[in-house]
Amino acid sequence: HAKQAYSAAKAPTRTVKNLEYDAIARITHKLVAAAGKGPEGFNTLAAALTDNRRLWTIFMADVASPSNKLPQDLKEHLVYLTEFTRQHTSKVLARQADVKPLVDINTAIMRGLRSGAP
Repeated sequence: HAKQAYSAAKAPTRTVKNLEYDAIARITHKLVAAAGKGPEGFNTLAAALTDNRRLWTIFMADVASPSNKLPQDLKEHLVYLTEFTRQHTSKVLARQADVKPLVDINTAIMRGLRSGAP
């Protein structure tokens, strides 16, 4: 029992980047899985799109915070991606666009988080 009690203490400390990565990964997985179901999965896709939009809204609030230390050019790119994500999500929900660009954006952000980018 002692081994189990202390093994949790050995667990690596979760960083903000790890948490962001995990959140994006979960939502991206939901987007891909729902899109793979075709028209029958539209309700599930709509829920995943709502989660994705909510996540990007949180990112935007963080980027806009005066305490955010990201470089200005990166902040500007994230603002653009947030706006694109918002608009494209509306098109996907209206069945006028494919979810793939949103998945691609999330995947690129995950790569950036894993690469050690600021």
